Amino acid sequence: MESNRQQNINRLILKELSEIFLLKTKKMPGVLISVTQVNITPDLSLAHAHLSFFPSEKGNELIENINENVKSIRFELGKRIGQQLRIVPNLIFYLDNSLDYLDNIDKLLGKK
Repeated sequence: MESNRQQNINRLILKELSEIFLLKTKKMPGVLISVTQVNITPDLSLAHAHLSFFPSEKGNELIENINENVKSIRFELGKRIGQQLRIVPNLIFYLDNSLDYLDNIDKLLGKK
């Protein structure tokens, strides 16, 4: 069970990462990145962020690119939340393919 502090930090990181990716994707037309969920460890040192992409075909390529550039994203996050947190957590990004899974279920149910 997460503490109130963890929940507040999860929301803060989700909001700031969303804004960072919004600014980064303006340079890439036709690509949309959504931060769907952030979970921070109890010691506040590691944040697991789940990302959803549109178009979803580029998801694996984009998640690899993001994980290669995690240091610059963490630096940008640190500039934004440095006043609220003493230590900026390390970031790990995961591909959230739940929308593709739901779409696949809808297709399967529609075929009956």
